Amino acid sequence: MKALVAGASGQLGLALVAQLGDRVAWSGGRTALDVRDPAAVAHLVREVRPDVVFNASAYNNVDGAETQIAEAMAVNAAGPGNLARAARDVGALIVHVSTDYVFDGAQSQPYGEQDCPHPLGVYGTSKLAGEHLVRNSGAEHLVVRTSGLFGAGGSRIKGGSFVERILARARSGQALKVVSDQAFSPTYAPDLAAALLLLVEKHARGLVHVTNSGSCTWHGLAVEALRCAGLDTPVEEIHARDLLSPAHRPPHSILSKERYESFGLKALRPWSDAVKEFLS
Repeated sequence: MKALVAGASGQLGLALVAQLGDRVAWSGGRTALDVRDPAAVAHLVREVRPDVVFNASAYNNVDGAETQIAEAMAVNAAGPGNLARAARDVGALIVHVSTDYVFDGAQSQPYGEQDCPHPLGVYGTSKLAGEHLVRNSGAEHLVVRTSGLFGAGGSRIKGGSFVERILARARSGQALKVVSDQAFSPTYAPDLAAALLLLVEKHARGLVHVTNSGSCTWHGLAVEALRCAGLDTPVEEIHARDLLSPAHRPPHSILSKERYESFGLKALRPWSDAVKEFLS
């Protein structure tokens, strides 16, 4: 495999580059490749001529997207489309990563790939638009939806991943109040990266959901992270409505992993085991 990794400075990109090793023909973050620029994307992909283009770039500020609409759409929708068309032109596979936030969380059972998306905010809408542009590009494609990503290299604007932010606040003595009415499946970036490579090796195509096993709320994730870090800071449970956040988030966005396992692949380990490894 000869791979190109866009968005290589983020959580997933770093994990992909580490696991691909010498199979990486090119990798870089936004300063090296602006995925919003179709000419720059096409030129780079023509030069590298990869077998697989991994798109780990994203605008992940869910609340910020409500006002930075053009930026969210440019990075999360136009960007994947540019990469997919460039991949098509050199006969490469495009592997694009999307989100559970394409769903509204109205159903109680896990969401399968066949369920109809209905995003609640601009972030989810922009990610869904990116999916459509990739799937309609004419390129061989694999679109993977995931959930609650955490790992090294989290957003510098946010102060790292959710896990890192919670620990930083606890260590600084801040009171912790975390939402307890939004259920999802936290996913460890190295585990997702490994799953993407396995799917490519299995010649998986189309849409696949991939997360770590099990589910929790943000409050549950915070409590487990603190426990693994040896901190006994109390965490107050609050409702999502108490935050008055600009963006609405799905109350239940657990994803079904049945299609992933149908390729003969083993379910990813429990999210709590991954948190323990991340903090060890």
